[in-house]
Amino acid sequence: MVDGKVKTLLAVVQTGSFTRAAEMLHLTQPAVSHHIRQLEQEFGIKIFTMEKRNLVPTEQGAVLIKYARRIMAINNKARQAVEDSSRQLRHLSIGITQTVAEHRMPQAVALYCLEHPEAHITITTDTIKNLYTSLELYELDLAVVDGPLPESGLKSVLLDTDYLCLAVSTEHRFANRTSVLLQELKEENLILRSIGAGTRMQFDSYLLNHGENIRNFNVMMELDNLATIKELVSLNLGVSIVSRSACREDEKAGRLVVVPFEDARMTREINLVYHKDFDHPEVLEDLRHIYNRLA
Repeated sequence: MVDGKVKTLLAVVQTGSFTRAAEMLHLTQPAVSHHIRQLEQEFGIKIFTMEKRNLVPTEQGAVLIKYARRIMAINNKARQAVEDSSRQLRHLSIGITQTVAEHRMPQAVALYCLEHPEAHITITTDTIKNLYTSLELYELDLAVVDGPLPESGLKSVLLDTDYLCLAVSTEHRFANRTSVLLQELKEENLILRSIGAGTRMQFDSYLLNHGENIRNFNVMMELDNLATIKELVSLNLGVSIVSRSACREDEKAGRLVVVPFEDARMTREINLVYHKDFDHPEVLEDLRHIYNRLA
């Protein structure tokens, strides 16, 4: 169903080279170049430019690549759906933010699979921004996110609410406190999620809305991996802003202490996000029920 030129374009993007794309597709290098020229002529644009001997998409090229990815994703979904129909199976791709992955959603998905033997689910963990991009490109069927919902055609189901708090070592000076002031964090070494993570976006937004800025705090490290952040905090190498649900097990095990903010209420929603044309509404309802059963 997919035009060969689309496959060629995506192969060039993936490999960063016409020659390597040709090797991947078992084509000649002139054939790859011809496909790209045909696309450029069809859309009246230049797709790539050379910068320091690297192929870089132009602004218009990036738009075309985005839709090429969507076409390929929809094609793959169609093939999978046809195959599933003949075998009475159901394949789903679900994206989950790291904070949600630390909570009960993976368990809920596993229980769903046990209750529905025909289901085969692939879980991807990524930042909220990347998950929304994958959803828009139809590379994911669903996403479970803790953070702001996009202003797009996506729909959502509320699963839970959570809030941000301070995570410290059991040896930290705040460990025996019932609450801390946000201003007290200016004296601490912060270990935070990277920009683009839902937790970080919410914390930065809260500061800006209350006349503060992240630059007024000592951000010692920024990491994508939540488990690593919690490990560093447990060693008393810094403190972090985390979702309450993401530290519940660590707190029970005595690895971390979670302290609420006295002057800040950073609540957040956990939502199941999907396309308007998602054709398995019963899956959404089943996942929501199982998730709530685990509460």
